[in-house]
Amino acid sequence: MHLSSRFANSTPLLRADHPLSDEQIYQVAPSIYAEAKHQSRSERYTYIPTGEVLGALRKEGFQPFMVCQTRVRDTGKREHTKHMLRLRHANQINGAEANEIILLNSHDGTSSYQMLAGMFRFVCSNGLVCGDAVADLRIPHKGDVIGKVIAGAYDVLDGFELVRERREGMAAITLEHGESEAFARAALSLKYDDPVKPAPITEAQLLQPRRLGDNRPDLWSTFNRVQENLVRRGLSARTANGRRSHTRAIQGIDQNVKVNRALWILAEEMKRLKG
Repeated sequence: MHLSSRFANSTPLLRADHPLSDEQIYQVAPSIYAEAKHQSRSERYTYIPTGEVLGALRKEGFQPFMVCQTRVRDTGKREHTKHMLRLRHANQINGAEANEIILLNSHDGTSSYQMLAGMFRFVCSNGLVCGDAVADLRIPHKGDVIGKVIAGAYDVLDGFELVRERREGMAAITLEHGESEAFARAALSLKYDDPVKPAPITEAQLLQPRRLGDNRPDLWSTFNRVQENLVRRGLSARTANGRRSHTRAIQGIDQNVKVNRALWILAEEMKRLKG
């Protein structure tokens, strides 16, 4: 199986171009198959392992293509820590992108079941989060968790038509050079938000395309260039004391989701201003 991407060793992650098996998922994120809830949870906490929810989603035609879990210092929480799956339904894959349902959960109380709309771009093996285009669904650990998650998955699925419309709307808008720089400047603050230290990279670096097909002035292409350069590693940078370095990838689940959602919302706001 060809692996499209893997996070650095500090955050276990696996993405593939075929549905992942239970064995592959377990090797990366054992917390998905935790045998019981963390000892800190009360009796009111309904424990249903994510693996059981995944099995129910598979029966409905949703397959996992990406998995990761957070690294924790407390080894006692490794089997219960926050994890993320990105799933696709067979009818949500086309030549350029695949719509993905992002499922987050934990068994230590740090997260309810959370479902978001996402998109995967095959050309750059990069996963996007579709901002507020589709409602963020949160399902607490009580009652019929599996039924609510399955219903939530279809709710997200139904929202992908709106995602397509917004994507096409972004592609129809051309940005002037100054507008692109303004977008990139705002995006920098999502990752480098220290008011004292300047960002180690520039707006121009965020706008540089990594492939010829993204070198277009429309908002959708600009958004994708900025997103890829901001989230992934490898840009030449300078530290606060002037030393040369390279940017690091955004690795944590929470920060990755937060930055990706904020970038989408930022693109939506630029679209509104231009409209």
